[in-house]
Amino acid sequence: MNAATIDSGRVRHLSELRADRRVVLSLYLDLDPSGFATPPARSSAVRSLIDEAGKQIEGAGLGKDEVKALRSSLERAESFLEADLPTEGVHSVAVFAAEPLDLFETLGLPQSLPTRIAIGRSPLVGPLAVAVNEESCGVVLVNREVGRLLRGDGSVLREVADVRNEVHGQHQQGGWSQPRYERTIENEVEEHLRGVAGMVSREFDRQPFRQLFVGGPQELRAGFRSELRADLAERLAGDLGVDVSSASPDDVLAAMQPALEAQRHRREQEVFERLGAPLTASGTSEVLKALNERRVETLLIDEVRSEPGTVCTTCGWVAPAGSGACPADGSPLEQVEDLKEPAVELALQQEARVMPVRVRADELRAAGGIAALLRF
Repeated sequence: MNAATIDSGRVRHLSELRADRRVVLSLYLDLDPSGFATPPARSSAVRSLIDEAGKQIEGAGLGKDEVKALRSSLERAESFLEADLPTEGVHSVAVFAAEPLDLFETLGLPQSLPTRIAIGRSPLVGPLAVAVNEESCGVVLVNREVGRLLRGDGSVLREVADVRNEVHGQHQQGGWSQPRYERTIENEVEEHLRGVAGMVSREFDRQPFRQLFVGGPQELRAGFRSELRADLAERLAGDLGVDVSSASPDDVLAAMQPALEAQRHRREQEVFERLGAPLTASGTSEVLKALNERRVETLLIDEVRSEPGTVCTTCGWVAPAGSGACPADGSPLEQVEDLKEPAVELALQQEARVMPVRVRADELRAAGGIAALLRF
């Protein structure tokens, strides 16, 4: 398994799964290469995760059938993590397992997500929803001989394809006239740029990205952009001044950061300009009411802040802490330590965007720590 960009439809499907008992095991394993670059380090991380998950299953106060189902799921997860742990481009792994739901799904993720264990009635998809929000990026690095394509988001990039072309050197050969020789070289360069643009088109058709950055010598960028298809040209997001041949994915990511940070500022500014106007909600009660009524277009969350709440064990209705029975079906409400997770699930189920607020987090906290833009 290689790393895959997280698909919003896949995350939404996971968010809609619900068992009538606490038999769903969710595991996140951080494999950031800075801390888990070697096989022994990854094996130790797997062992620690499995051992801790076993302790939590035994100490959760569950019934015999629930414990049995969770143990079986953990054994299956252990087999996968020990035998099939992906490493190529993978910075974290998520495993969701529940025998009663016939669920066993694994994701190799290009983002680094913290190690976590959750036992519940539905998969823990909040961390995935936050990762989905990151804009998917393509980066093409091109000079006269080399074309490289990387993709990822604002936290990690991986190289997915390359094109190399033998362009004649700059010295005259074989008695050609200088103008003819120069035309030959320029034709070869144009053909090379066309080939690199074709590589980008094929990768985009296989798995689209939302924006495209171009790096390389300034004198070649305009020529390369002219070779792009119209739908790709519309996604151009900026130029990068990096060495095409030697730049590592981390070097490229560092060069992208000013543009990505400016984008985050613009997105948050656009959203905050709408807050307080009609079709917006702020504060726990207002936002949960809109979520339960399936009216949310964009959910704004503070990743750091947590707040207790309650969730209906039958339909997933989310309410503030201290609420009694579910107003929708009268079922008992279950206490949760952080209502952010079930709120995110509800947002995904109604195809709402989940947007972690980072630049203007203080303003969000002043508005109650959670807010939403509404559809109606």
